[in-house]
Amino acid sequence: MRLTKLEVLTNEEIELIHNNTLELLETIGVKVESPETRAFLKENGCFIDNENPKFVKYPADLVKKYLKSVPSSFSLWGHDGSFQLDIDTKTVNFATVGTPVKIYDPESKKGIRKTVLSDSIKQIRIVDTLKNISCSHTDVWPNDVPYTELHWHIIHAWAHNSSKPYGLGCIGRTAMQDTMNLLSIIVGGEEELKKRPRLIGFYNPTSPLIHSQILLNGLFIFAKYNQPLIVAPAACAGSTAPVTLAGLLVQANMETLSAIVLTQLINPGAPVFYSSMSAPMDPPTGNVAWGSIETGLITAATAQMARYYNIPSRGPGLVTESKCFDIQNGYERFMTLFCSASAGINYITCAGTYESSLSEALELLVIDDELCSIVKRGLEGIKVGEESLAIEQIKRVAASGKSYLSLKHTAKNTRKELFVPLLADRNRRSLWQKAGATDIMERAKEKVEKILSTQKGPDIPEDIEQELNEYYKIISTRTYDDYRKLEGMDDSDAKVDLPSSGD
Repeated sequence: MRLTKLEVLTNEEIELIHNNTLELLETIGVKVESPETRAFLKENGCFIDNENPKFVKYPADLVKKYLKSVPSSFSLWGHDGSFQLDIDTKTVNFATVGTPVKIYDPESKKGIRKTVLSDSIKQIRIVDTLKNISCSHTDVWPNDVPYTELHWHIIHAWAHNSSKPYGLGCIGRTAMQDTMNLLSIIVGGEEELKKRPRLIGFYNPTSPLIHSQILLNGLFIFAKYNQPLIVAPAACAGSTAPVTLAGLLVQANMETLSAIVLTQLINPGAPVFYSSMSAPMDPPTGNVAWGSIETGLITAATAQMARYYNIPSRGPGLVTESKCFDIQNGYERFMTLFCSASAGINYITCAGTYESSLSEALELLVIDDELCSIVKRGLEGIKVGEESLAIEQIKRVAASGKSYLSLKHTAKNTRKELFVPLLADRNRRSLWQKAGATDIMERAKEKVEKILSTQKGPDIPEDIEQELNEYYKIISTRTYDDYRKLEGMDDSDAKVDLPSSGD
């Protein structure tokens, strides 16, 4: 039988969390920092709190109505359409995450340095070759390009180097409209982009109970263009959420459902992930403790809540607070991965990261791909049937004294039954020493170098490259002041127009 799902909530407890969420959304609501979004929500049946005019209250019936329009499955494609990733409420998929700003570099003085665009490109290229990691995000933030131009550089790099889908944060309407325009150029038009999504958006409510303006601006664009959104509160139990995990789940559910309803008001049927990036506070330091067992429990509960709403789930795995590649790094990343996978999270992120997902190691990417294979084998459980019970083989060995190694049954079933890792070393010490006595990071480095020497992306035609470069000229002329005005963060009457995808 397959591995039984890890569940941490009873049906009655799920109902209790759900009902309290609806009551609090109706009586307290959530803070919505965008005036345009508040007006939009009010027009569509929500209420503005008279005493706290930035707080929006969601009627329970409205929440229940629009949760029903969220699709339980959808697909993502790479830009050339050759790769398809199917997402639903039953399968388990793996991906990276868009937070690292530093990267492992043993040649630097501290063993780590700021990330640059060439690191982003290497990460995209490696993910393109991996068996289990099905999507890369803007994981490695390029510190060597202006923030106002970042989205152009990463989309350009992705289009040249990967046939898998891509993801990035909802960093405002300006960058997101640019991004949709760029994608429309790359894939052959807006309708093609909306019909076959290529991009995943990360939307993080600010705990406790705040939807920030800049991210809301981006959310509108993602929902309008039918690109899947990960709605992921990053609440910290004890600091930005109640210290009790049940209390955190209620607050996170308020943040998640209020954002999901907004996506459905914008575009009924827009694909979303019910998600969590929540974790406990580490009491001695006050830091977030993503690599903790409580993170695993929160993520398992997230999987159950998502199934309750019949929405695909996303959660973290492979997360650790370790700053080096030690046993802590290993046990925390595997523990959180296994909790997510065995709980039935449908899209597990954070491959390749460490140090609270603020740092990236390309070596970890290929190690994590192998860890995903191990976990997938674990989820298969033990097959019991006439062939696998091996009754005749047991009788034969008992009668003949032969080894099972000599049987056809063993040759036939070994690869089906037993997973063989490629990076982990299982040799005896003498053979390990003859092979160079390398550790797993050294072997992973060799694999990274081999991938980078052989991987070739799909690239893009010259005419599309020219269109992208023309669009870059528009982006590169904008100033930070322009961006503030475009995002509604400035009271100035001056206006900067966004180009349409047809320009």
